[in-house]
Amino acid sequence: MSNKNIINVSLANPRGFCAGVDRAIQIVRLALKKFGPPIYVRHEVVHNKYVIDELKNEGAVFVEEIEEIPRGSHVIFSAHGVSKLIKKKAKKYNLIPIDATCPLVTKVHTEVNQMYDKDYHIVLIGHAGHPEVEGTMGQIEQNSPNASMHLVQTIDDVNKLNISADKKISYVSQTTLSFDDTKNIIDSLKVKFPNIMGPKTSDICYATQNRQDVIKKLVLDHDLIIVVGSPNSSNSNRLVDIALQKGVDAFLIDDMKKFNPDCLKNKKKIGISAGASAPEILVQNLIKKIKEHSEVKLIELDGVKEKVIFKLPRF
Repeated sequence: MSNKNIINVSLANPRGFCAGVDRAIQIVRLALKKFGPPIYVRHEVVHNKYVIDELKNEGAVFVEEIEEIPRGSHVIFSAHGVSKLIKKKAKKYNLIPIDATCPLVTKVHTEVNQMYDKDYHIVLIGHAGHPEVEGTMGQIEQNSPNASMHLVQTIDDVNKLNISADKKISYVSQTTLSFDDTKNIIDSLKVKFPNIMGPKTSDICYATQNRQDVIKKLVLDHDLIIVVGSPNSSNSNRLVDIALQKGVDAFLIDDMKKFNPDCLKNKKKIGISAGASAPEILVQNLIKKIKEHSEVKLIELDGVKEKVIFKLPRF
């Protein structure tokens, strides 16, 4: 008879790869197959160490600066999107671009360019320094008296905006935020700028929202939430934040060698999810780790069926 304590483990659904991440990884592998290694990728194509290490082993070379890439090479732009300046640099260095930008991010870029062309002052709700934000801000190469781009992260940032109320104003959002992340900021924008225009359809990624909605349910009756994902993954970190804000123990893990069994002490019900850039194999490896220390009763939860598929570009 086993002396291990019994833990109920609930697997969140949906979890793991979204359509944009799956598409980006496929693009790198197709390029490697068609053109052979090395294939250069500007920034991590998706934010997951396991995936990046796999692609490196297959011949992908990840760089942060266009100048690092030999002239005439193929270059893949990551799922997070890039600025117009990066695209110009790629052309200057005679690179052959392959765009793995998530179509949902491309939608935001299109909105920004259309609004700027109509002389709107645009407010982007997002996290400073995130590559998606840098790419979206970089759609506007120079502010003008008639049109400009502004980043806000908090309500305080909204209060500091210096845009005349008689100007045309619109807002867009970083796709990996959630409705909860942006609601108060949007409300503040609407109070300060009653005529502000928003996107026709939400900029928030369906996958980001779906994964957060599941966490909100799990925290109601679980005493630990474990999220599989890398530290630089914005959407993965947000899943942990939601649980912690509800007073439930939670942490992020992407290297199962660092799994500490002490986290299982006095835990009866554990919820496991994975960020939109985390592969399922890591979830299964986590379950194996837990089983080394506890007897596990595994429950695969029902959830929203994600049927979104993004077409691959031709190259």
